[in-house]
Amino acid sequence: MRHPEQPTPSDASESLTASSASERANHFKHVGWQFNLIKLGKLVAFSFGVTVLSTLMSCVWQWPWGDHASAPTGTAPVLAAPEAATLTPDEKININIYRNTSPAVVNISSTVLSLDMFSNIIPEKGSGSGMIITPDGYILTNGHVVEDAQQLEVTLLDGKVFKAKLIGGDLSKDVALIKIDPGAVKLPTIQMGNSDHLEVGQNVYAIGNPFGLNSTLTTGVISSLGRTLKAPNGRLIEGIIQTDAAINPGNSGGPLLNSSGQLIGINTAIFSPSGSNAGIGFAVPANTARRIAEDLIAYGRVICPFLGVEVGMEINPYMAKALQLPVSRGLLVTRLVPNGPAAQAGLKAANQVLVVGNRQIPVGGDIIVAYDGKPAESADRFMNYVESKRPGDTLSLKINRNGTPLSLSVKLAERPR
Repeated sequence: MRHPEQPTPSDASESLTASSASERANHFKHVGWQFNLIKLGKLVAFSFGVTVLSTLMSCVWQWPWGDHASAPTGTAPVLAAPEAATLTPDEKININIYRNTSPAVVNISSTVLSLDMFSNIIPEKGSGSGMIITPDGYILTNGHVVEDAQQLEVTLLDGKVFKAKLIGGDLSKDVALIKIDPGAVKLPTIQMGNSDHLEVGQNVYAIGNPFGLNSTLTTGVISSLGRTLKAPNGRLIEGIIQTDAAINPGNSGGPLLNSSGQLIGINTAIFSPSGSNAGIGFAVPANTARRIAEDLIAYGRVICPFLGVEVGMEINPYMAKALQLPVSRGLLVTRLVPNGPAAQAGLKAANQVLVVGNRQIPVGGDIIVAYDGKPAESADRFMNYVESKRPGDTLSLKINRNGTPLSLSVKLAERPR
């Protein structure tokens, strides 16, 4: 008989099994704790290693070698703003001239009516530059900018647009005057200068609207003086200023300024095989333009002196020999205006015609040898000099009449209208 407190064999077996299970559970708990402890140790070691490595790399990066610059700990590197560059004296002059003068330089748009191949009327737009010379809206420009224009429009630097009318001009000098009505708008004006005392090499500044680009400044020097340039009507303009300041299409009619910001010329033309700036530009002297503008403002027309003589040919030694003339240099008087100043002074015109090669040359009249002490060698120079005078002035002429030297004084009149 079994003792009630002793397990039966099967109970013993079950008891042993339960005991083993308990021991295994305790074992696994012990092993799991060890495993977790190992994992924790590895994690701590890994974190420590990462921290150390990060610190080392930070130190290496901040080390002042190679192209790496040190930066303050905990702050991002900041690039300091550079100080404003100091302007040179030449730059200051450029800036002042542009600021003071550009508001008085305008863009001129012209509309010209032309015919296409089918005789249809086609409006064509042109553009150029000009400069305001009086507060009430008189604007000086080139004659070829406004020539034959049916409509004129002026745009100021600030964008204001005005209709303009042509007052007049002198195509033989390529100068014209137009006017706008500014109303209550206060117009800036350009400062007039003196073009009679210029020097090759002095600085000049051109402001205009090349290729439609508004208010452009270019700089250069006077590269030559006393050039001649053919005007739109074929006459030669004398005393032209040559400059290497960049002048392009659209600059025509704009100002050429000296280093004081004063007007010394009107930019008129360029010499360029390509049609763009090639370093040679030409300007009509300011004194020529001012005289024309003053006449137009005061009288509505250009007051031109009148001599009443037509010069037929410039004599050179070859022509003098061929025509058997008594002088080798001079100007043949071809025709006189009846009752004109020259005719009243006693000048004689040609009375016969010689055929030389394929040319008919009027001869037999007086030969102008000199005028006011200047040698008479160029017909254009002679006429330009006469036009520089005023009605009522006296012109002294030295002539040769059939081999006899004579002197005459001619009182100039105003050109008939």
